[in-house]
Amino acid sequence: MDNLLEELQSKTAFTIPILGGIPVADSCVVTWIIMAVIVLLSIIFTRKLKKVPTGSQCILEGIIDWLDNFFLGILGHKGKKYLPFLETLIIYIAFANLIGLFGFVPPTKDVNVTAALAGVAIIAVQLSFIIEKGPLKWLKSLLNPINLLDLVTRPLSLCMRLFGNVLGAFVVMELIKTGLCAIGVPVIASAYFDIFDGLLQAYVFVFLTSLYMAEAIEEE
Repeated sequence: MDNLLEELQSKTAFTIPILGGIPVADSCVVTWIIMAVIVLLSIIFTRKLKKVPTGSQCILEGIIDWLDNFFLGILGHKGKKYLPFLETLIIYIAFANLIGLFGFVPPTKDVNVTAALAGVAIIAVQLSFIIEKGPLKWLKSLLNPINLLDLVTRPLSLCMRLFGNVLGAFVVMELIKTGLCAIGVPVIASAYFDIFDGLLQAYVFVFLTSLYMAEAIEEE
């Protein structure tokens, strides 16, 4: 149990020796790794694109088409400009949740990471409102107490939902790995908690973000 409690605590990977020392959390380092992997895979999968797709290009285009249709179905045609942000967000969160399969601690287990993701998501929602309806209407909307409350409750909900589910899955998997269950159970549990639940939480987070954005840009 003591080992599990230590795993749940955010650790400092290293300290930058400036301004008295700036600690860099392990979740930040893992995020850098995820960013490098995504960039590398993007280069690999897009370096030899063909007009008539084959092989991995078909799979890649199929995934992107599905994401495009999914978000456009929520946002409408006006939301096309926001697709790169939403698709980048879901890809990062999916990678962050699945990276536990490779022995890394998911960065989304750190509440600071999920809070940052929730903050970025809500800022994007507010910016979409300003872009589509103008800053004056945005300021006017803040006169409504419900809208002001949403600025607090929505990012908090996004943050804690993602953090709670990822942390819960991590705790369960650690308990299973320490021998509380029979041999073979970790494989089955990993298929659910590390893969299915990880992808599900990425989907839910971005689905809610796109719903908030659709509400922000809808025509009055």
